[in-house]
Amino acid sequence: MGLCQNENFWLSPFLNSMEIVYEDNHIIVVNKKAGEIVQGDKTGDIPLSEMLKSYLKEKYNKPGNVFCGVVHRIDRPVSGLVMFARTSKALERLNRMLREGEIHKTYWALVEGKPQKPEDSLENWLVSDGRINKTFLSDSKNPEAKLSRLKYRTVAEGDRYTLLEVTLLTGRKHQIRAMLAGIGHPIKGDLKYGARRSNKDGGISLQARHLEFVHPVNKQKISLDASPLPDFLPLLQKAPSTKIS
Repeated sequence: MGLCQNENFWLSPFLNSMEIVYEDNHIIVVNKKAGEIVQGDKTGDIPLSEMLKSYLKEKYNKPGNVFCGVVHRIDRPVSGLVMFARTSKALERLNRMLREGEIHKTYWALVEGKPQKPEDSLENWLVSDGRINKTFLSDSKNPEAKLSRLKYRTVAEGDRYTLLEVTLLTGRKHQIRAMLAGIGHPIKGDLKYGARRSNKDGGISLQARHLEFVHPVNKQKISLDASPLPDFLPLLQKAPSTKIS
């Protein structure tokens, strides 16, 4: 979808509120807010990919169309770091790195209750139902099911919630949400997967917190962090040994 000058005008509030964590000639990383979409969908809402095209066009005074490729996505109610490519060559390289596990993503999830094990690896067969946009635990006998793995560790604990650091070992739709709910600990605010109540902002307490990779062009190590969600802070303050960046 192209953006004309009038559209750029009414997009200005969105562009001004957009938090860019990293930017160079090849890559741009945004700290997405809950409720924003990464790529266009049937809702017709303006996605981050188009906001970034408008931002790049305005900042660098670029004539004509501006390239901005989506490297990976996170769900609409999830917040945190999302990477985009500024050139088709960078997109090709980053897509390869993603497939080969060279882009490392770490999530923080505030879950209801306290997992039995403070640190564990989970493995489930998952099947996704696109009609209702939900993922279910299944078994290996289901031909549509995909083996899914993650590991987690406890970052901080409270009376009703536990803050987990989650590392994905596979990349399935709604994987973290479905698998944590599957052990009886849905993410705070995630009504779709069994949370008791919604969050005020309509999002869920899941954040793409950390992104680490070797730059595909200059080969430097890039390590990025999103500021912790306000939901996380009360628990983090009870865990003084936790490094907050």
